[in-house]
Amino acid sequence: MSQFDYKPIYRRNLPHIQPPGATLFVTFRLAGSLPKHVLDEWQSEKQMLSPRSTQNWDFQQRWLMKFESLLDNPDGGPTWLKDDRIASLISESMHYRDGKVYTLDAFSIMPTHVHLVFTPLLMEEKSDKYHSLASVLHSLKGYTAHEANRIIGHEGAFWAHESFDHVVRDEAEFQRILLYVVNNPVKAGFVQNWQEWKWNYSRYDI
Repeated sequence: MSQFDYKPIYRRNLPHIQPPGATLFVTFRLAGSLPKHVLDEWQSEKQMLSPRSTQNWDFQQRWLMKFESLLDNPDGGPTWLKDDRIASLISESMHYRDGKVYTLDAFSIMPTHVHLVFTPLLMEEKSDKYHSLASVLHSLKGYTAHEANRIIGHEGAFWAHESFDHVVRDEAEFQRILLYVVNNPVKAGFVQNWQEWKWNYSRYDI
């Protein structure tokens, strides 16, 4: 099966606007890795705010930090990404798309979730249309879910439908997000330095 062939539907909570050529910061997680009451609280707050407010970095970062405090210390939820076979599959799949549908800027694969920073490429030469976040996640999450379930002998949802996503606004924010991503395993206490984490990647010197 090609990494671009699998096309399930993942359309929840994607950005309302994807500016052409914008860099995107996405966090996706394992199904069942967050308590329902926390997700209900997040959704309730999002519904009370305007779309512009929910794309605000302060709002996004506040909720992402709340999510990560739970994701980094899972209480009975799945931790399939601790399996090197699964982490390797996801790492290879993200690198596979580099130069094809996006420029891969950084990622960190944690036991329950993945941080990914990328800049979509034009769909074809002389086109003004970029690969969308929706299409990238359809392919990436669909393929890795299918292959990971096969590896571990699991049936049912592998990834959660919900994803955290943010349009990077400027260079200063880009640098802050890069540091945030690669330092997740440091913050979680897995390593002392981000370069020590096997499942970290950054295109840039940090």
